[in-house]
Amino acid sequence: MKKLFLLALLLPFIACKQTTKEAAEAKEQVETIAKNAQNEYPEALQKVFDAHGGLAAWKKQRSLSFVVPKPDNPETHTIDLWSRNEKIETPDYTLGFDGKPWVVDANKAYKGNPEFYHNLMFYFYAMPFVLADDGIIYSETDDLVFEGVSYPGIKISYNAGVGTSSKDDYYIHYNAETQQMEWLGYTVTYRSGEKSDNVKWIRYNDWQNIKNLVLPNSISWYTVEDGEIKGLRNQVVFENVDLSNEAKSSDFYEKPEVGEYWVKPIEK
Repeated sequence: MKKLFLLALLLPFIACKQTTKEAAEAKEQVETIAKNAQNEYPEALQKVFDAHGGLAAWKKQRSLSFVVPKPDNPETHTIDLWSRNEKIETPDYTLGFDGKPWVVDANKAYKGNPEFYHNLMFYFYAMPFVLADDGIIYSETDDLVFEGVSYPGIKISYNAGVGTSSKDDYYIHYNAETQQMEWLGYTVTYRSGEKSDNVKWIRYNDWQNIKNLVLPNSISWYTVEDGEIKGLRNQVVFENVDLSNEAKSSDFYEKPEVGEYWVKPIEK
């Protein structure tokens, strides 16, 4: 009986030690990332990270959520920033990723591709910090000139097998004075699997401060004619943005019993 009583006293202490150990390991991981960052990324990109609050501060965060307020079917996106598991909830259906894309869609309302769409809006939203991901190749690119202003840039490509579209290219261009990101160019190779020179452009000039990190309030796609950026095409706004250093429970991102894992259709 005395042994049981002693064990009961020790259990909270053991649990506390485990929690403290996990916190210490997480802190060490963040500090290591911050220490290595100075050498891993081009100096220009490091300055962009710093202008947006710093890569170390971003790496301390664990969960991100935001709402894309579509008129008929608003989307609530929740992402685990370490694993990149995600859940996208709408009034008509729910999409998720727990290592594989899944869908809950009783009325077959979703007509898109969950493999392609999962993490897509997150990736655009979490610029420039996602450009610190593993498997990236950095290289030089010409300045982007828009309305007489030159924006220096960095080309981003990927090692083979990274992500679902490793042949995509990205071009980040920043304000030469503030170092903040101003433009993102990107190509899409998901369906064809072949390299493309058709660059689409998004302007990043509307920012908000979330926990001392400079993140988009909105992003704007521009039309392109003969390779030249023209006028505004459409804009996506992000609402109810929340960052947390706490992870969601492990089952939050898991496929529910009523859901189905998405299987890529066989192309004929």
